[in-house]
Amino acid sequence: MKFRRRQSEEPEINLIPFIDVLLVVLIFLMLSTTYSKFTELQLTLPTADAQQLKDRPAEIIVAISADGRYAIDRSAVEGRSVDLLTSALQQAAQGKQEPVVIISADAATPHQAVVNAMDAARRANLTRLTFAANKPQ
Repeated sequence: MKFRRRQSEEPEINLIPFIDVLLVVLIFLMLSTTYSKFTELQLTLPTADAQQLKDRPAEIIVAISADGRYAIDRSAVEGRSVDLLTSALQQAAQGKQEPVVIISADAATPHQAVVNAMDAARRANLTRLTFAANKPQ
C-alpha cells in the first residue's frame, strides 16, 4: 500500500464579494455625509457700518426685549398686541413731521415681535423705518 502525500493547495480568497460590499458601504457613507450638512443652518447676522446723519430727523425708538416686550421712547407698552403698539406709535408721532421709526431689538428677540412692530408702524402711517445695529469690531 502506497500512501501518497496530498499536495497542499493554497487557500484562495475571493476578493470580488469583499470589493462589492466595500463599494456599497462607501456609497452609503458618501450619501449620508452629504445630507448631514443640510441639517444644520449656520446663520451669520449682518452688521452695519454707516455714517451718522448730521441733521437728525424726528425719531421714535421702538425697543423690543428678548422676551417680546415693547418700549416706545423709553416708556413701556402694556401688552403685546399690534393694536396697542399702533396706538402707542400714533401717540408718539403726534407733533412730529415725518418721524423715523428705529426698531432696536435684542439679538434673541422672536422674529414675530419685530414683524409686529413693523406692522404697527405701517398701520400708524409711519413709512420711514430703520433698524439699529452694532458697528463691527
